[in-house]
Amino acid sequence: MSFLNNAIVSFVKLLPKSVVHIFAKKYIAGEELNDAIDVVKQLNNMGIVATIDVLGEAITTKEEAFAEKEECIRVLEAIKENGLNANLSIKPTSLGLNIDKEYFYENLTEIVSKAKSLNNFVRVDMENSPYTSQTIEIFKRVKNEFDNVGIVVQAYLKRTDTDVEELNKVKTNYRICKGIYIESEKIAIKDKQKIRDNFLMLLEKMLSNNSYVGIATHDDYLVNGAYELIKKYKLTKDKYEFQMLYGVKEKLRDQINQNGDKIRIYVPYGKKWYAYSIRRMQENPEIAGQITKSIFKLN
Repeated sequence: MSFLNNAIVSFVKLLPKSVVHIFAKKYIAGEELNDAIDVVKQLNNMGIVATIDVLGEAITTKEEAFAEKEECIRVLEAIKENGLNANLSIKPTSLGLNIDKEYFYENLTEIVSKAKSLNNFVRVDMENSPYTSQTIEIFKRVKNEFDNVGIVVQAYLKRTDTDVEELNKVKTNYRICKGIYIESEKIAIKDKQKIRDNFLMLLEKMLSNNSYVGIATHDDYLVNGAYELIKKYKLTKDKYEFQMLYGVKEKLRDQINQNGDKIRIYVPYGKKWYAYSIRRMQENPEIAGQITKSIFKLN
C-alpha cells in the first residue's frame, strides 16, 4: 500500500494545478477566509468544532509574516462575528520564526492577546525538527503571560518524552499527533507500531497529569487506545477532545461525534493551497491514498 500511495503522490505532482485541485479541495476549505467560515458553519451544524489554519508557513520576509499575523487576527474576528465554535492554529514559521525569533514572539503575543480579548484560544503548531526547541521556548514565554494558548507535540520524535515532562510542569494544553515531517532516524522513530506505542505512552503521561489534550489521529488503533486511557483515569468529557484533518476519515469523525465526545476538525485555507497540498501528500503518502479512495470510492 505504501508503494501505491507514493506512486499516487509522484503522479499527482505531474498533473496540472487544476487537476491537483481535485485532490486538494477534499481537505482544504478554499482560498478565502469566507470559504473556511462556510466549512466551519457546516461542521458546527453537525455538532463538530473546528480550528482554522491560514496556509502560508515558511515565509521569507517580515512583511509576509506581518501579513500572516493580520490574517490570523481577521480569523479571530470572523469567528467572533459569525458566532463560530472554533479556534485558531498557527504555524511558527508563518509568523517569522525562521527569520527572527523575537519577531515571532511579538507576533504570537499579539495574536494570543487578541484571542484572549475575544474569549478564544490559539494553538501553536509544531513544524519540523529545526524549529522544535525554539517553538517550545517561545510557547513557554507566551504561556507565562496568557492561559489561552496551547502547543503541539509529535509522538515520532524521540525527544518528545522529555519535552512532555517539562511541559507538564507548566500545565500545558496539548495537541498530540504522530508527526508528519520527514526526519532522520537519529531523532525520529520509524517503526509504525513503536510510534503508536509512544503516542499512547505520551498521552497517558499528559492525561495522568490532568492536562487537557487534543488527541489528533485518524488511526482507529490510537482512538481505541485513547478510550482505554480515558476509562482508566475516569475522565469526564471536558478533559480531552479528538482532532482530525478536514476531509479525512469522516466515518471515524462521525462515530466519535455520535459517542458524545468533542471532535475538532483542522480546517486550512489560503491561496498557498497548492504547495501545502503537495507537501502534505509527500510528507504523508497515506493521506494521498485516503483522499484517492474517497474521490474514486475505492475500498
